[in-house]
Amino acid sequence: MLAIGGTMGAGLFIGSGALITQTGPLAVATYAVTGVLIMLVMRMLGEMAVANPRTGSFTDYARDALGNWAGFSSAWLYWYYQMVVVGFEAVVGAQLLQRWIHGVPNWIMSVILLLILTVVNLVSVGNFGRFEYWFSGIKVAAVTLFVVLATCFVLGLWPGATIDFSNLTDHGGLAPNGVLPMFSGVVVVIFSMVGAEVVTVAAAESAEPGLAIKRAVNAVVYRVLFFFVASSFLIVTIVPWNSIPAGTSPFLNVLQVLNIPGVADILNLVILVAVLSCLNVSLYSSSRMLFTLAANGDCPAWMSRTNHRGVPVLGVLSCTVIGYACIAVGYFFPDTVFLFLINASGAMILFVYLMICVSQIVLRRRNEANNGARFQFAMWCFPYLSIAVTAAIVLILLSMLRDATSRVSLIQGLVVWAIVLIAFAAKTLRRRYSAADDGSVSDAAADDDLSAAPSVPHPSNSA
Repeated sequence: MLAIGGTMGAGLFIGSGALITQTGPLAVATYAVTGVLIMLVMRMLGEMAVANPRTGSFTDYARDALGNWAGFSSAWLYWYYQMVVVGFEAVVGAQLLQRWIHGVPNWIMSVILLLILTVVNLVSVGNFGRFEYWFSGIKVAAVTLFVVLATCFVLGLWPGATIDFSNLTDHGGLAPNGVLPMFSGVVVVIFSMVGAEVVTVAAAESAEPGLAIKRAVNAVVYRVLFFFVASSFLIVTIVPWNSIPAGTSPFLNVLQVLNIPGVADILNLVILVAVLSCLNVSLYSSSRMLFTLAANGDCPAWMSRTNHRGVPVLGVLSCTVIGYACIAVGYFFPDTVFLFLINASGAMILFVYLMICVSQIVLRRRNEANNGARFQFAMWCFPYLSIAVTAAIVLILLSMLRDATSRVSLIQGLVVWAIVLIAFAAKTLRRRYSAADDGSVSDAAADDDLSAAPSVPHPSNSA
């Protein structure tokens, strides 16, 4: 449920409208191509995670494969991305509540939502799992019901409906703006599909991590593809692609055609659940990134301390403080600082995915060179498919230079990555000089050994 729900946020319910407007009916192909790409990245990550389940997940594998700099930067980049999501989703959630709650300032409701989910994360990891299970369950049920009802309409089984696929070819055809937008749309869609990777972080705290990761990756392979592709196909079949107003949910347009009473309130509730789910997952995963960083000596050691329930309380609270700061920035500087944070986070997940791919190739090669055992959950057609996925992500990053908005996101993301790498270099030099002053080389050697990575305990097992 975490694998499925992690990918079904506001990007699906609202962002799909922007893609359809840009691409036309061919948006279905864009979702299919992006879904396959995410599926392959998850398979590569799954291979490493089943073989070696760790709370640091992809950050630990980057450290093992590429060195301490890669583990340091991937963890901080992912933490940055998730913290911006925490602040952004809290603001969006408060805006959705404005439909029913009047007179309460938006920032106060944002703080309340973040406070509630902070308590959820502080109680226990099991409590987080239960909340996310039900959040994801509601989203899955809502999209499944949408697919069933819309399919009945398309097949002429809905009252007053007749079988009609004319919207796929009318209004300019399948590709009214050409084929190129289908590929450039991958940049937009990939950000709405991310989130499944957090299951490899959460699975490390489960009773049977290997089995949990296998099931989660398989869920992404089949079910997420179904939800995105099926829903987008039904949308462009039922309503003309060029009739979706900017900034609105195409799901709302379809439900209005079906003439379902109270449709606006129903959809608003579903999107609110999706937003809270993303907020819940982001708060969890960002606190675990701090736990991993602290265990590796890349942030204060107290971040890795856990209570008797195995929860890194101080790590969660630290992320909460940053979340409140993002809310404040969004309130006081919505069009400057907050916009920079959001733009810079856009390319972060692609940087992380790129390091996942490179790490899998390096570690698999290293295992084969050492005559290692066969993987229980291996990537298909290695190394050809792994190399192809890596090249595809590089091409996506390069394609971001073509669009003005994406270009800003990429450049600002590179700036943040450069700052992170400078911080790593400063940390390494500080430790080296400190070790030299003390007549010890242990700390400096630890940073200079780019192939060694410490084993990070699981929060739930480290109390």
